[in-house]
Amino acid sequence: MKAIQYREIGKGPELVEIPTPEPGPGQIRLKVTAAGLCHSDWFIMGLPAEQYAYGLPLTLGHEGAGIVDKLGDGVEGIELGGSYAIYGPWGCGQCHACAQGKENYCTRAAELGIAPPGLGAPGAMAEYVIVDDARHLVPLGDLDPIETVSLTDAGLTPYHAIMSSAQKLRAGATAVVIGTGGLGHVGIQVLRAVSPVTVIALDISEEKLSLAREVGAHHALMSDASAVEKIRELTGGVGAEAVFDFTGVQPTLDIARQVVAVDGDIQIVGIGGGILPTGFFSTPFGASVRAPYWGSRSELIEVLDLARTGSVGVHVEQYTLDTAVEAYEKLHKGEVRGRAVVVP
Repeated sequence: MKAIQYREIGKGPELVEIPTPEPGPGQIRLKVTAAGLCHSDWFIMGLPAEQYAYGLPLTLGHEGAGIVDKLGDGVEGIELGGSYAIYGPWGCGQCHACAQGKENYCTRAAELGIAPPGLGAPGAMAEYVIVDDARHLVPLGDLDPIETVSLTDAGLTPYHAIMSSAQKLRAGATAVVIGTGGLGHVGIQVLRAVSPVTVIALDISEEKLSLAREVGAHHALMSDASAVEKIRELTGGVGAEAVFDFTGVQPTLDIARQVVAVDGDIQIVGIGGGILPTGFFSTPFGASVRAPYWGSRSELIEVLDLARTGSVGVHVEQYTLDTAVEAYEKLHKGEVRGRAVVVP
């Protein structure tokens, strides 16, 4: 089968031919209907050899959906021919976090060698993918996999961050969204769907700010030296009760620190590598700083339910496996509007 793999440290993704995998006991094979590209892929491909720990070759694609075409021995409750989304942050299934469906915070995954598809295990950027357990599949029903596959990360991750700050998202409050690309433009929609807050969007791209306006941002500002003053003006000097940084580079974290309100939340979602100092004389009194990771299985179900009502959608650019390397190049250059999806 065709697959997109990372095969050599320091080089980009490659289109290759590899054997079609067979499901073992308890496993499920999906014929992939859609796979999403993510900046996280480039993050791991950009790591030096001494920091890279995901194995080579690595089939990419931690956002995946497909049709069940083969079941391993002992699999129950999964429909052959059914359409499913893959819940990506695989855990042990037995620790306290996993018992709550929060496998994104599994305490044993690393020691047991459990890794998400595309981030250690073979991913969905291929014609077929193996899912390790039935609990990691969520039925799509009549949802279009191409339109919704990105919600398994680009929807789930913002939703998890936003819902963990739900108590701050009251009427009259303000939320700042920094970075309105793949995750940020979905985060704006989630905020509008689940809360009454005023949403201020920041980006360095006018095209992405235009997308932010399209999906519901009340204000869209350039993320430059004037952003802090403008946000302070829009909030009457109070600042934002919640700041969601989907970029995570040092300049955006510096903005987040300067615009968060007293007793507000800063959620660092992006993995841009910036560091935010916190404490007295650094962040306002009572302000909390959090680095959330992905989301729970139940939250993915909720995100897909938002998609069913039309409250949340993803702006998608479609590619084939043959053009996926080109799509990764566009993503690396910041030229993808919304989310890139490969349709095998």
